[in-house]
Amino acid sequence: MNNSDSINKQSQTESAQPIPNRVLEVRWAYRWEVYRRLKTLGIECNCSTNEPLRVYLHSPTTVIQIWSVLRQSGAARRELIDWLENCWKVKSDRKSRRFDP
Repeated sequence: MNNSDSINKQSQTESAQPIPNRVLEVRWAYRWEVYRRLKTLGIECNCSTNEPLRVYLHSPTTVIQIWSVLRQSGAARRELIDWLENCWKVKSDRKSRRFDP
């Protein structure tokens, strides 16, 4: 095993360890909805009666997924519609630029 192999194995080991669990501040009315959605996404979390939602952050992708779920649960419907329409616009703008000579 050469030096670069040991560095790669070490970085893989370090990245595989989860960031400590975090308590999320979620409105009590949305807590179980958020918990079920996170479970559906395969994100490790715990939620007990009269306890806060605890989430285990394993990767940056997990953090982004959690952010998205929280945003969707707490945002107004109009805000989500505007966000989605903007995403479609950005995507179509990118497609049209790809085919320009």
